[in-house]
Amino acid sequence: MNHSLQSFTFNGRIEPVHQSYLKQHGVLHFKQFISRSTVAAFLVEIRNIEQYLVARHITKINGIPLKYGTGIDGRPIIQRIAFASKYSHTLHRFLNSEALRALTALLAPYEGRIGENEKDGLVVNHYINSGDSSFTRLGWHTDSPRDLFLGSRIKPMLNVGLHLDDCPYENGGLRVLPGTHNQGLWTLFFKKKYFVDHTPDKNEAGFSIEAGDLTIHDGRLWHRVQQSPFTGEKSRRRVMYIPVITGNYQPKDATSATPFYHQLAGIKRGGLLFKRKQKQEPQPALPLLPKLNT
Repeated sequence: MNHSLQSFTFNGRIEPVHQSYLKQHGVLHFKQFISRSTVAAFLVEIRNIEQYLVARHITKINGIPLKYGTGIDGRPIIQRIAFASKYSHTLHRFLNSEALRALTALLAPYEGRIGENEKDGLVVNHYINSGDSSFTRLGWHTDSPRDLFLGSRIKPMLNVGLHLDDCPYENGGLRVLPGTHNQGLWTLFFKKKYFVDHTPDKNEAGFSIEAGDLTIHDGRLWHRVQQSPFTGEKSRRRVMYIPVITGNYQPKDATSATPFYHQLAGIKRGGLLFKRKQKQEPQPALPLLPKLNT
């Protein structure tokens, strides 16, 4: 069932109505957070980053595996890139923009920050249905238990998704169970089978997304990504995810170990392109690239 969720317009700051809605439902949807021209510029950045990583056979960044797949043209693509802003001044500046930093107010009374160098950093997810695509959907999960795998207690966090393709509800995409962020630890850990359960829920809600829209969900909220019913270009959905976090500063670097939760999520080291190199060690830290073409 497509339970409706309210959408909002972002005017440069977080209003009480935004805080109230997020507190009740665990999710927010801002229409046209960035312009179509900015979306196009970001897609160019991401394509150049992908080409850079593929050409150098890089399979992990700061201990986080990259998820390789095959595009509709048969060429290798990276369907999950972690710490993407490490390779782009443009994306780095966006993470430090006033508009994005304003979202940290949603964690009040905690002091929030953009986790550019923590968790998995800026993540780019690329869902597409093609012959050898390895990333077409994502099962039910919450984001909060990652803290436990990293050896700390669960802290408030938000996952901010910037959508780079149009995705009407009928084309799949993000599904959430509104209000589940307020239902306690039992629900947090045992309501669904993490990542392996893809079954639609009668209480789930979805979105009609336009490129440039921004969604925010509480880390304790149960959510999944529904597979597109289409194949090829019509199934393409690209989203940049940004962690907004609190607590002690815990940056990652090239010596960081690969967290267990990536194995739980079924993210295989190296993906399709590097099946014979799954034991490859993390690459050394790379300098921030010069501004890519936009």
